[in-house]
Amino acid sequence: MAMDTQTHFGLSQELLDAIQAFPVTRRVEHCGEKFTTSPLDVYATCPRCGVQIKVRAFSATAEIEDVIDAVLLWLNQPEAEELARRRQLVLAGDD
Repeated sequence: MAMDTQTHFGLSQELLDAIQAFPVTRRVEHCGEKFTTSPLDVYATCPRCGVQIKVRAFSATAEIEDVIDAVLLWLNQPEAEELARRRQLVLAGDD
């Protein structure tokens, strides 16, 4: 069977497990105030003092957030959102 895209990369089960366990909130503390923000946000604003703080690291190595960003960029394609929605329905039935 011929395929027009490469689907096999050096992905580890550890990476897949980490993505599945990725939290939907990030706990932040600034000037004594504890609050939550999206784990995908680069910056958050402290509700106490109003200062914008950097909450996501950018480094020379890829992080889980970078993988999720790549998937979200893929989802911006016209047909991708519908494909993802259909796959989510299938996965929801796999419980």
